[in-house]
Amino acid sequence: MDYLPLFADLKGRPVLVVGGGDVAARKIELLRRASAQVLVVSRELCPELQALHQEQQIAWLATAFEPAQLDQVFLVIAATDDNQLNRQVYDEANARHRLVNVVDDQPKCSFIFPSTVDRSPLVVAISSSGTAPVLARMLREKLEALLPASLGQIAEVAGSFRDSVKQRFSRMTDRRRFWERAFNGLFASQMAAGNVNEATRILQRELQEESNRAGEIILVGAGPGDSGLLTLRGLQVMQLADVVLYDHLVSDEVLDLVRRDADRICVGKRAGAHSVPQEETNRLLVELARKGKRVVRLKGGDPFIFGRGGEELQAAQEAGILFQVVPGVTAAAGATAYAGIPLTHRDHAQSVLFITGHCRADGDGIDWSSLARARQTLAIYMGTVKAAEISAQLIAHGRAADTPVAVIGRGTRQDQQVLTGTLNDLERLAAAAPTPALLVIGEVVNLHGQLAWFQHSAQQATRESAVVNLA
Repeated sequence: MDYLPLFADLKGRPVLVVGGGDVAARKIELLRRASAQVLVVSRELCPELQALHQEQQIAWLATAFEPAQLDQVFLVIAATDDNQLNRQVYDEANARHRLVNVVDDQPKCSFIFPSTVDRSPLVVAISSSGTAPVLARMLREKLEALLPASLGQIAEVAGSFRDSVKQRFSRMTDRRRFWERAFNGLFASQMAAGNVNEATRILQRELQEESNRAGEIILVGAGPGDSGLLTLRGLQVMQLADVVLYDHLVSDEVLDLVRRDADRICVGKRAGAHSVPQEETNRLLVELARKGKRVVRLKGGDPFIFGRGGEELQAAQEAGILFQVVPGVTAAAGATAYAGIPLTHRDHAQSVLFITGHCRADGDGIDWSSLARARQTLAIYMGTVKAAEISAQLIAHGRAADTPVAVIGRGTRQDQQVLTGTLNDLERLAAAAPTPALLVIGEVVNLHGQLAWFQHSAQQATRESAVVNLA
């Protein structure tokens, strides 16, 4: 180990920065975040530092470096483009046993700045000991994506309970187990959702009644198929799930991201095939949550757009189960984007309607006259089975038979297919498309030939995407 990792308390401590340019400004920003007393020595200051000096946020000590300036400081940073001056600062600081960092000159550093993930008071530092700073930065970016923004607040709330936990559990092992359950349970989940008051009540309740652990239900939108479209929050929740209920629209590559030891239950629905009734899914969600489990309901697309997510959360609310929702990229947005079909365009469509091809038998009739208006885009979910009726009704109510249409099968996935034609061809296109499929009707489909970026990217990556015109 070339460097000993340390976290220095700089609150109110004087730190000397030799240099007044943009590089010095970046280091000074870090020092100010740590509440250091920043002293600057430089012939001139860049505009950013000049503004901080005028606001009395930093002190402009002198225009030239003198060794005596090192006598009363805690740390020293040299950030100039003068190698001789940087060397002098380093030598004089070493002679006085001051920790010194010469920016971008690792041999002249008795301390270095690591890449940091700041979730204050929780801070993660990554260092390559100055040998590969770009690699350290890349690791930091990965950790930034994995670590929830709520971690700092979780640490603060947990800190306020430390004394109470010590009084409740005399053994360190018992305290550790309590915190492990809290940080992986409902307390952390509610903190991540921003429900600080509820999270605090949960922690207090679990401290007093440890055996009575409550569960929760989290609806997660899995997107249209490409795992890269899964939200960061969705991934984090999936990694903490005790059990996952998923449907057939969730792609295998998304399912592969679920926590390995989580139970998986398929409750999918497919047209013309045996499926789990919605009431049974609702019952199962509540039953599992009542057993103290974190239940993730993974739904294709977005759970609140033709996903019956509202019905499932109504069941949770009636049962007194805590719940959350993590939105997802809905098929109409994801599949059309990957097909190069803008849903709106000022030359072709000023509005877009999301509709479903499957309605309740006892529901209101479809207003075909409104749907048949020109210069609007129709994005139809689950419409392949009724494609013939949809085409006939739209034409009968005034939509031109040569209106451009597209059927996007398995949108955003590696085997995506985009079949284009006219409204007259809709039934034939729908029958030829792989499922799940989205129907798109409107003049914006004509832009597909220009903007179909995913087919080209897929070919370069040796993927199996296809574009077919059946007009």
